Amino acid sequence: MIVANKMRDGGTASRDVLSRPVLQVRGVGPVMARQLAKKGISTVEDLLYFIPRGYEDRRTVTPVAETRPGMKATIRASVIRSTLKRFRRRTVLDVVFRDESGVITATWFNGNPSRLRQTFAPSDVFFLSGAVSLRGDATVMIHPDVELVREEDVDPVHAGKIVPLYSETDGLSGKRLRRIMAGLLGEHSEELYTPLPADLCRRRNLVGLDEALRNIHFPPGDADFDEYNDRRSKAHRRLIFDEFFFFQLRIALKRADFLSEAGVAFRIDEDILETFSAILPFDLTGAQKRAVKEILADMARPRPMHRLLQGDVGSGKTVVSMMPLIVACRNGFQSAVMAPTEILAMQHYGTVGEWAKRMDLKAVLLTGSMKGDEHRRVLEEIREGRADIIVGTHALIQEKVRFRRLGAVVIDEQHRFGVLQRARLRDKRVCPDVLVMTATPIPRTLAMTVYGDLDLTVIDEMPPSRQGVETMVLLEGERTLLYDTVRREASAGNRVFIVYPLVEESKTSGLKDATGMAAYLRDHVFSDFAVGLVHGRMNGLQRREIMEDFRNGNIQILVATTVVEVGVDIPSASLMVVEQAERFGLSQLHQLRGRVGRGDLPSRCILAAGRGVSGDAARRLRIMERTNNGFEIAEEDLKIRGPGEFLGIRQWGFPDFRIGDVLRDGELLESAREEAFNAVGDARKGCEPLIGERFLNSWRERLGGACRA
Repeated sequence: MIVANKMRDGGTASRDVLSRPVLQVRGVGPVMARQLAKKGISTVEDLLYFIPRGYEDRRTVTPVAETRPGMKATIRASVIRSTLKRFRRRTVLDVVFRDESGVITATWFNGNPSRLRQTFAPSDVFFLSGAVSLRGDATVMIHPDVELVREEDVDPVHAGKIVPLYSETDGLSGKRLRRIMAGLLGEHSEELYTPLPADLCRRRNLVGLDEALRNIHFPPGDADFDEYNDRRSKAHRRLIFDEFFFFQLRIALKRADFLSEAGVAFRIDEDILETFSAILPFDLTGAQKRAVKEILADMARPRPMHRLLQGDVGSGKTVVSMMPLIVACRNGFQSAVMAPTEILAMQHYGTVGEWAKRMDLKAVLLTGSMKGDEHRRVLEEIREGRADIIVGTHALIQEKVRFRRLGAVVIDEQHRFGVLQRARLRDKRVCPDVLVMTATPIPRTLAMTVYGDLDLTVIDEMPPSRQGVETMVLLEGERTLLYDTVRREASAGNRVFIVYPLVEESKTSGLKDATGMAAYLRDHVFSDFAVGLVHGRMNGLQRREIMEDFRNGNIQILVATTVVEVGVDIPSASLMVVEQAERFGLSQLHQLRGRVGRGDLPSRCILAAGRGVSGDAARRLRIMERTNNGFEIAEEDLKIRGPGEFLGIRQWGFPDFRIGDVLRDGELLESAREEAFNAVGDARKGCEPLIGERFLNSWRERLGGACRA
């Protein structure tokens, strides 16, 4: 029995029951336990939180005479007779039922029809639920859900109500799951233990956990069917809130731990912004100046900065990120810039290195492809403090790298690294100030989930010199126009990117590849121009040489994969062509488009759709024609692809929520975040709201390392 006494010891007895193996639940044998394990269900609690994927409204009992082919119906009828017959080497069971209006036949041919026949005694009354069809003139149901009507049965499980539908596997039917769930929920009489305080539940209008779990599996008779199917019911709201709350609580605890670490209250010279602005060949926008002031104010505090810098492609994030590097160096510390690829690291080194030189600072580059004397020299300069700003890739977090005194870190395109690498760089010394930049804007609800432990600074203004990029979608039949456009731009002395989804040909994917197409274009289409190739499988030195040739004009048309997606800055590039563009996410296309229009040349982006592209995919590409706004594009992309695919972060821990959806339930996510951060703040002030032994006992497993006893 699941008992949930409200005990001072943290609900230990309740937790013990919930953590029992699912094999101890009535109706679950060894075979079914193995089937449940395939769905990640191993404990009583797992089973309770196995939320229905949807519902079927079986509250209305329909007379047989009023049913129509194709409709789903629930019928109450008595057994007339049952027969077994052979059909195509299978045994088929037909059971004929009658109600006051007519006759219907139920047919079964899977499972064990001979054994099933014993269920149907003449004159017994059953509920039948399923899809109605015709067999000749006869009304039939194939494999309906059936439930025997007993006089003492005041609350049937499979009919006469809104019925839960569960994800099924072989041998694990929804009917069997409903029966087990009904027994499980019926065994306990008191409220399931919950660490959420009563005042929070009242404030957020949340029902009790016991009521939520009962109703989510078996909605009450007067429930709004659409609310339940759309996961908008009070029961769903409660469980979604719990899920978001404890996830945000983990973030809040980690943030509180981080902010409690010893940081550096950097001295901020009054003239630093003016001094830095004076070395720039352009004026900072109002948004950039505001972002710099937020960062400087953060760095002046004694706790470490932990901030996310967001801005559209070309909004000037890199120049803003230079400020914490300079401040740390002026205070006698070193700074680091970590980029996800060698191409981007080189790009940063070229830009940051030039600015650093004008500020009398020394920048060095450290990448994984460095070998021998060069590698040893750079490591020595870092260790001895002769390098002020270190720009690099993941090589910065290798054991051999020893900073003399690391004070500030800028991490570019963090979703390509992951939180683990960010933490490892922090751990290189005392806790440095950290500024994270993202390639494209992250929608608010997603930022609260993935970057929820960071403060947020947004650059919401584009530099006046930034060229808008005209975008057009071309179909396969318009290839002549595409190639003519490439020739025109290359003939004018401008650079052209042509991006493909694959490095090499794949016989199964049917996608074009950069390697094969580079050879074809060089030999048959653009033989009058210098065509180059760059992709991620090349070593760092090869990529650097090719990009330098492209920048200098030795290569006019560069065939590439998405290795050029981030950070490549070629002011003379005026045309971006993306082949089979429907294979890319909108945010990725926006990033690729951002590789052109970086100088004073009018620029274009051509999205070439593949052969046989669907209407939906073509409409999605038209969004790119309609807008250059990265924030708007990110929202659309998130709706289409979902959070994990949007960020490409399935491998590093985007939460696998059981029931919550950050898009659908954004309002609940915000309120849960507010309550979680307030709870941690209250606890740190010495209040006794939520975070005590009872909370830790209940949610330690879910919070993992964030929970410290």
